[in-house]
Amino acid sequence: MQSIWGLLSFGPDGWGDDLLRGVFVTVSLALVTLPLGLLIGFFVALSKQSSEPSLRLAGNIYTTIFRGLPELLTLFLVFYGAQIGIQQVVRFISPDATVEINSFVAGMIALGVVFSSYASEVFLSAFRAIPKGQYEGGYSVGLSPRQTMRLIILPQLVRIALPGLSNLWLILLKDTALVSAIGLTDIVRQASIAARVTKQAFLFFGVACLIYLALAIISSFGIAAIERRVGKREATR
Repeated sequence: MQSIWGLLSFGPDGWGDDLLRGVFVTVSLALVTLPLGLLIGFFVALSKQSSEPSLRLAGNIYTTIFRGLPELLTLFLVFYGAQIGIQQVVRFISPDATVEINSFVAGMIALGVVFSSYASEVFLSAFRAIPKGQYEGGYSVGLSPRQTMRLIILPQLVRIALPGLSNLWLILLKDTALVSAIGLTDIVRQASIAARVTKQAFLFFGVACLIYLALAIISSFGIAAIERRVGKREATR
């Protein structure tokens, strides 16, 4: 029987390189999902505070659906349901064509819409915390609504929303573990394969826990640095 260090070593006899590939996939998925979720969440927040009733209704329906559904079910709906839907559409054009959705893309979309539904609430609270006089002040000096948003509102919005968005990032990082259910070789899937082959489930799942904790700690340091930088920028304004 191999020693613990032998099982975790790099090379043909160890599982270290497989776990490292899982870390790369997990971090990559979280990083590409983050801007997608932030962008969608920002526009959903704008729609929810719009003066147009239809936009407010659409935003509320969006957040109600994706905050209410379990993340795993959303992932299955995107990976399997969207694949079937696209396949049916493509068959009208080419009956013999087949369509397969990449598991990484499916994970990005599913986690992105869930993340955006929560991020929209954070953005909405931040919007409401900014006094209306800030908008009026921008208009009074001749700024257009777009310029007012970019130059006056967004800097304040980022500062107010950052703590909430930081928590959502840590949740997103953990939620990437769900993509192992659709075959993506993330940390959990690689640990599961290693545990099944070596019969050392406690070792590999324990290592997976430590990896996620390490990623969370690194993220916390990064978030703290961003908050300090934003705070210094606000202080010099």
